Amino acid sequence: MNFPERAQTDEEINLAKSLIDRGYRHRLRVLGSSTFRERTLEALRLVKTAGYYDFLRAHIRRIVEIEGFSQLREVDLEIWANRYTVENAVEAASFLIQKAWQARMYLEGKPYYDVAEKNAVKKRLEFLETLSRKSREPSVRDECEKRLKLWDESKFL
Repeated sequence: MNFPERAQTDEEINLAKSLIDRGYRHRLRVLGSSTFRERTLEALRLVKTAGYYDFLRAHIRRIVEIEGFSQLREVDLEIWANRYTVENAVEAASFLIQKAWQARMYLEGKPYYDVAEKNAVKKRLEFLETLSRKSREPSVRDECEKRLKLWDESKFL
């Protein structure tokens, strides 16, 4: 059975979820300029380091460079990202994981935006903690700690 091109109708969503539950993983594609692809691949390397690549491939099919706002396109299981989103590999990797969690919630029929985005941010922070623990690169660990501190400080704004 083929994975549906879109996950919009109940039938398409149920099929997509069923296939993912049975082990289906997308062949993740990155579409955009060469600089965008290079930077996104660096972020994906960090996703692999943290052990989240399989999860990302389960819920995201493509990462596409756009000029506008970076966002999850849940119906297409795509992440639209602008060049600024992928400038920092650690930040980009955590953004991809946050959006993959939102895609998962969408497929499960649970709230995935607005107030519910709080849960996806928690998963993003867990990812940063995991990456900090698993990375052998001091610069990556330092950047993870910096990002975690920024997120912690933003709670008080």
